[in-house]
Amino acid sequence: MPRAVGRLTEDPFGTADIRQRVLEAWAASPARFREDANAEEDLVLGGYRDRLLIELAQNAADAATAAGVPGHLRLTLGGDVLRAANVGAPLDAVGVQGLASLRASGKTGSVSVGRYGVGFAAVLAVSDEPSIVSRSGGIRFSATDTRAAVAGITQLASEVERRQDAVRGFVPVLRLPFPITDSDSLPPEGFDTEVRLPLRPGTESLVRSLLDGIRAEALLGLPGLVRLDVEDRVLQRTDDSRDVLLHDGDRTEAWRLSTASGLLPDDLLADRPVEERERPQWTVTWAVPVVDGVPQPLTGRQVLHAPTPSDEPLSLPLRLIASYPLAPDRRHVAPSAVTDFLTAAAARAFGGLVLDLAEEPEVLSLIPRAGLAAAALDAALGAAIVAELRTLAWLPEAASPRPQQGPLPSTRISPDRATALDPVSEEFVTVLTEVIGGLLPASWSRRTDASVLSALGVRRMDLAGVIEVVSTVERPTGWWAQLYGALERTSSLDDRDALSAIPVPLADGRMAYGARGLLLPEPDLDTGNLGALGLRLVDPEAFGTDHARRFLERLGASPATATGVLNSPAVRSAVEASYEEEDPAPIAAAVLALVRMAGPAPGAHPWLADLALSDAEGEWTPAAELMLPGSRLASVIAPDALSCVDSDLVTTYGPETLVAVGVLDTFAVLRLDSVELGEEEHDLDDENRWYDALFDRLPPGDRPPTANGVLAVRDLDLVAEDRWAAALDLLAQLPADVFDDLLVTVDSSATVPVPSYTRWWLSTHPVLNRRRPDRLREPDAAELEGLFDPADVAPEILRLLSCLSSIDDAVAEPGTALELLDRVGKAHRTVRADVLPDIYPRLAVALEGMDVDPPDRVRVGPGHTVDRDEAVVLDAPHLLPLLDRIPVPAAGRATAVADLLDLPLATEIVSATVTSTATTVSDWVDVAGASVAARRLGVASLSGRVATHDPLRVTGHRDVPWWPETEIDHVDAGAGPAALGRALAWRHDRWPLRAALAEAFDCPGEADRLDAEDGAG
Repeated sequence: MPRAVGRLTEDPFGTADIRQRVLEAWAASPARFREDANAEEDLVLGGYRDRLLIELAQNAADAATAAGVPGHLRLTLGGDVLRAANVGAPLDAVGVQGLASLRASGKTGSVSVGRYGVGFAAVLAVSDEPSIVSRSGGIRFSATDTRAAVAGITQLASEVERRQDAVRGFVPVLRLPFPITDSDSLPPEGFDTEVRLPLRPGTESLVRSLLDGIRAEALLGLPGLVRLDVEDRVLQRTDDSRDVLLHDGDRTEAWRLSTASGLLPDDLLADRPVEERERPQWTVTWAVPVVDGVPQPLTGRQVLHAPTPSDEPLSLPLRLIASYPLAPDRRHVAPSAVTDFLTAAAARAFGGLVLDLAEEPEVLSLIPRAGLAAAALDAALGAAIVAELRTLAWLPEAASPRPQQGPLPSTRISPDRATALDPVSEEFVTVLTEVIGGLLPASWSRRTDASVLSALGVRRMDLAGVIEVVSTVERPTGWWAQLYGALERTSSLDDRDALSAIPVPLADGRMAYGARGLLLPEPDLDTGNLGALGLRLVDPEAFGTDHARRFLERLGASPATATGVLNSPAVRSAVEASYEEEDPAPIAAAVLALVRMAGPAPGAHPWLADLALSDAEGEWTPAAELMLPGSRLASVIAPDALSCVDSDLVTTYGPETLVAVGVLDTFAVLRLDSVELGEEEHDLDDENRWYDALFDRLPPGDRPPTANGVLAVRDLDLVAEDRWAAALDLLAQLPADVFDDLLVTVDSSATVPVPSYTRWWLSTHPVLNRRRPDRLREPDAAELEGLFDPADVAPEILRLLSCLSSIDDAVAEPGTALELLDRVGKAHRTVRADVLPDIYPRLAVALEGMDVDPPDRVRVGPGHTVDRDEAVVLDAPHLLPLLDRIPVPAAGRATAVADLLDLPLATEIVSATVTSTATTVSDWVDVAGASVAARRLGVASLSGRVATHDPLRVTGHRDVPWWPETEIDHVDAGAGPAALGRALAWRHDRWPLRAALAEAFDCPGEADRLDAEDGAG
């Protein structure tokens, strides 16, 4: 290492001549002084404020390169002075000229990254008195001395005065160098040059921050510098055979570099500045941290290093160090042909980097992402890199496995020849390498990298594409098992559509396309009788692993247990077609054998009821239309209504098997998930009548009503008339829900309970001693006593039926209401006294709008009926004494009852007026007891008048107790309070209050008692 010499000469670099030339130039042209001051100020305050340490390191690297020695820079901060000592070429006259020039450098014609010139202006960010001492001499710069030097130049007085008022009184410090002659001003031991920067007040924190922020990565852009001491920290760079190792104390990080360099073509330099033309060397370097050759993408914001950090943003997670031409502020790249040339070179170097990295998918994280470019240069770099990589063979191709030896070493392929599977797994790739060329390993085919691979031109193949390819190849059966196993671990339920046509080898040598409906035979399945069923059995070798089996089952293949085979579409198709076969026997034998092995519950497979079986006469008949010989059902069905199954089948397969396929040993229950009432028929007896009965109970709607979970017993019409008692016992053994009310939905909102089909059918047919249950009453239905006979049947049978339970029940359905109307008029029937008053009104409501034939006789008392022409409907109670017909109870609905029974109203056949003369006439309010009567009517006071007669007589010399007229009411004096109460109640249309009003008039002196009683309760 060179040592410092003893004494410096007075002015070895001719600084006096430099100062004289500059001062003369300023005096001759004050504008030149202003330009120099402004330029230096712009560099300090704009472009170089945060580049101080990097510029010092850059100069140190160039000095070491010029001297051909390993670069070493030491940065220390002490006593308010920042010192930067380095080894290498000492300061010389050319260097001093460069330092004193704003846009000229002394480093021409050699490879360098800086050294003096423009970059040195960064020192002014923290110091007004920078100096450089070297073995060959020293110089200093001084803002104070510069201001003193220009103070005597008259031509500059106004400009200096103007600047004196500005911040810091800025003058161009670095244009006037001064010599250092102090013999003690030598570089420290072991160094050749030292830059000394007395810090301007207030800048120490900035310098400390810059020192703390410097990292070993800074050495990547300074190849001539191998060591950088920052206070107590030692940053070093060493190169091994492949990587650059950066050391920061005890921490070491490996970086993989790809570098390209050369000379710029002359035609690109034609419009560049002279200094650039004299230094045509170019270089680009990509650098990324690695661990065992695997890249570790950088995080955070990245910028171009040219070669030191610029403000040019990059979206790539690695470092680019390149000799791009920079704008004057040295922060951004200047657009030019040189820029384009270097971008193309950088793309080629990037290709070299990916080839030099480990074949691990982390490499993909370095590739430019579409749409993420941070600036124009970043976008241009991304496009150039993608274009370079598209045709470069750098992607690893998955290798085919070799028996007993494992996979072959991978080869590199270009993206335009590569295929990425989606979805993907290593196992899936391994299987398909034998049939699809250019497959990328699974780790290189991740969906997270899909956009990168697509931008590079890599073909992505989904499952549909894979199925299309494998459908055209012939492979050993065992290979298909490997494929299915890989797919089971790779695909998901969302891929079912794509996999619906996957090839599957069958045991008979055929190839099926799609697994749905295929059968996976179990080793213990007896398939000897199954040939007639046209089953598609998978070759056992094709599902020899658990994963392969699960995959095929997930796609619809069924285990070929007896149950699995029974559930297959092929068996169902064979059953449904069996009746049309010329000889159904083979199909019947195969299906019965399967059912015997599977042992399903009766009704578990409703479609089995279509299986053609031979009956006792040898005729082929669907199972659902056959009975077991000697069964409970056979004992109640009418002769010849249904045939019995061939007894040989019972002997061979057993009654349980035959019942499981639909042969009847009891009543069959039809089960329907959902029914639009009235829109479908299901071969049920009187089904349309049942629909009509339901519609009579349902509110109107815009759409057909619907019901879910419909249960209905079939073949009720086939029961022998004299076997209904036994049939009902048999029906009582069916599940209770067969007879439960059905919930019907009207217009998707209202839910109405209605009788189930089975209950309705049993209730409307003569099943109880040849009588209809809906014409009988429940034993405890007291309202219907005398009208309907009680059902004499056990409770367990009664629950199956809809016997009448009340008047409401009897009028709920029009047919039963008509029956009730007829029975009310029958002389041998009776009606309870408490039921009689409103029975005709309720019938009138139930039958409103219907064309009803009136009965010949009508009921006028609990045990009394009369011919219709002897009856009348009383619509005005004061006419009762004048009637020669017997009134029918109407309970306030006289008109409706008269219409129902085709009877006249009393007002239609009686007409009379008062003929007697009143003895007294008074206002109602003056009648004794009027106040209580008013309160009971809920009015403030009584209005109108009342006339008293003795006697009250109307037309025809007939006496009546009371008589209403529009303006006045008439009462017979002898009729007393009862007549007054009736007259007042009728006037106020409060007829039910007549007795209460009569009491008010009967006890006029007991108003307090009556009011107290009215207020009780």
